[in-house]
Amino acid sequence: MHASAQMKKAALEATRQELDALCARGVRMEGNAFSPIVLIKGDLNEEERAGGALLGGADGTALRASCTAIGYAPEDFCALAAVAGEGDDPALTLGATLPTEVFREALEALDPEAVLLLDATAADLMRETYADALVAIDDFDTAMLKPGLVAHVLGRRVLALDGFEAALGDKREKQRMWAYIKQIGPVGAPY
Repeated sequence: MHASAQMKKAALEATRQELDALCARGVRMEGNAFSPIVLIKGDLNEEERAGGALLGGADGTALRASCTAIGYAPEDFCALAAVAGEGDDPALTLGATLPTEVFREALEALDPEAVLLLDATAADLMRETYADALVAIDDFDTAMLKPGLVAHVLGRRVLALDGFEAALGDKREKQRMWAYIKQIGPVGAPY
């Protein structure tokens, strides 16, 4: 095997082990761990709380279509829960908000260029976890992750929405969410 192929294989294996260890600690993730965008959901619906796929319903379908429409490849989709799933860590309560250190470790492992916070729970966790970076942002509303404003946090673009799944039932709210999402296309996209 060629040296560069061996290095790639070793890097993939190390990433797999890191993500497996996070899942064993109660972190819920779905999709492509190498995606340039991570969608974070804190307010899980009934199916997700019962163990169904994260963003496996109408909200996931709408988000996949939105991400594709703004220039992400269809396979560029990664969901991360802001709340704990099943794991080996007795300190984590199923459904409780992830501890900031675990959330930060998960987001840094995924290392996306863009983060989409789908609800207030996700935004609150991001705000608490990255307070040290957010305090450096001059504009107060942006630093507080006000919905619709793109914050630059440690080299990532972060956009908060205020209840994406709930907005799906209202045409005006869906249009507002779409207007927000269009701001966070892939780096280098022509729009």
